Amino acid sequence: MHNLMQDMPLRVGRLIDHAARFHGKRPLTGRSIEGPIVTSTWAEQRIRALRVAKKLNADGLGRGDILGVMGWNTLRFLELWYGIPGCGAALHTLNPRLAPEQLVYIINHAGDRMLFVDLDLVPIIARIRDQLPAVRNVIVLTDAAHMPEGSDGMIAYEEWLAEADGDFDWVQGDEHDACGICYTSGTTGNPKGVVYTHRSNTLHALAVQSPDMLSLGAADTLMPVVPLFHANGWSTAFVGPLSGCALVLPGRDLTPAGVYEMLEMGVTITAAVPTVWLGLLSYLDAGDLRFSTLKRVAIGGSSCPRAVIERFQNHYGIHVLHAWGMTEMSPIGTICSFKPEVLALSAEERLDFQETVGHPPFSVDLRIVDEEGHDLPWDGVAQGRLLTKGDAVVRRYLKADTDATDADGWFDTGDMATMTESGYVRITDRSKDIIKSGGEWISSIALENAAIAHPEVAEAAAVAWSHPKWGERPVLCVVPRPGTTPDPESIRAALAEHFAKWQLPDDILFLEELPHTATGKISKLNLRKNLVASGYALGS
Repeated sequence: MHNLMQDMPLRVGRLIDHAARFHGKRPLTGRSIEGPIVTSTWAEQRIRALRVAKKLNADGLGRGDILGVMGWNTLRFLELWYGIPGCGAALHTLNPRLAPEQLVYIINHAGDRMLFVDLDLVPIIARIRDQLPAVRNVIVLTDAAHMPEGSDGMIAYEEWLAEADGDFDWVQGDEHDACGICYTSGTTGNPKGVVYTHRSNTLHALAVQSPDMLSLGAADTLMPVVPLFHANGWSTAFVGPLSGCALVLPGRDLTPAGVYEMLEMGVTITAAVPTVWLGLLSYLDAGDLRFSTLKRVAIGGSSCPRAVIERFQNHYGIHVLHAWGMTEMSPIGTICSFKPEVLALSAEERLDFQETVGHPPFSVDLRIVDEEGHDLPWDGVAQGRLLTKGDAVVRRYLKADTDATDADGWFDTGDMATMTESGYVRITDRSKDIIKSGGEWISSIALENAAIAHPEVAEAAAVAWSHPKWGERPVLCVVPRPGTTPDPESIRAALAEHFAKWQLPDDILFLEELPHTATGKISKLNLRKNLVASGYALGS
């Protein structure tokens, strides 16, 4: 009686096959890099992806090859998303916000043989082209009429693709074949390559689509504001066809006005990092604007302030899904949906839970441990290192000599967290950012989120600063909202409502801007460097 069921490898081509066959006329809408809004369907998009796969195979590319893509969220990127793994190769997403030396490193380290690049990003590749010996061709994602200056020797995508029709079958293989590659941000050394498999991407999409996660269905319209080059696009390009939902892609215009315009194209659910939503909320307030169709917003990448959750839900009626994950987890590890015991609470108490990042879906396991590796209780108080394992969690980085996990398969996320009895996770800090004062922990994330609730604070970052008596003390750096001059004592008073006196920052600094990483997170490493370079001293 063993193995009497059909055995079908979990390969991502099946996702878009499903969408084209059973949701083929569902609309796909995107802002093109050339400017106009363009439309397609899942059926049409599948044909375009098959043409990509056929052309790549005709060019001698396939299994074992890695092809880089540097682009914004557009329909062309979506067809590459399936066309490249569909030819047997792996798609390597490239972040245009990285420094040139980092791009050179990851392109060469991965061994990219071909690059696809949006027309506005051509100058980035042109500057480093002579440092990329393995790259055979650079394909510009446009037609011949829109080829930009500086693209000499590069090929127009539409002309390249015109040489192939859609009469092709996906290249078949093992579900453990490489499907995509995304590099970590490299904040503590060179970026590290995470290699997703067809199996891991498919299983992750199934988990993320489930009712207690994004809960996507065919009646939804999804708009990923999070770039597809950021952490596997939060799986949105896989979950979309899996659910058969409509899709809206915002292109390169991620200004509040641009995002709002695209959200008004029938979008019911969207996803992005908190900085995007902070800007959009200010834009809505200034213009007294509302949402027509939006129902849910997924917020991740960094901790979402309570004030943002309250504003979305209480003023606009938009339910917030606070999410957590990382590139190494494909990337979503938890989403804050409500279990029955949370639904039974008051609205204010439910908000307390929404400040957590929720609980994991099936296929993700979590634990918290102390500095000796011993398990800590799930009591919502004990704080420890957050470890994970699962079907879509990295085992070993690309070209690394050893596994990234311990002997039992657990991966250290680098986050500090507490867990409740029912499995809700509260990220208290990055292990390298948490502030240890007099032997006690102070959460920089909690300080930042409380500060952002102040009406005159646009952004905030809390960092540890050396102290002769206490070891470390918190320093809060604040970017004021435009047109305001916050009083530090009013911020301190607002913080005092939530923190003990010894947890309050010793100093509050006002800055014109905070440094950000290539993925939009505040770079505390560079913030500390900037403060040292400026000669800052605690209490000065």
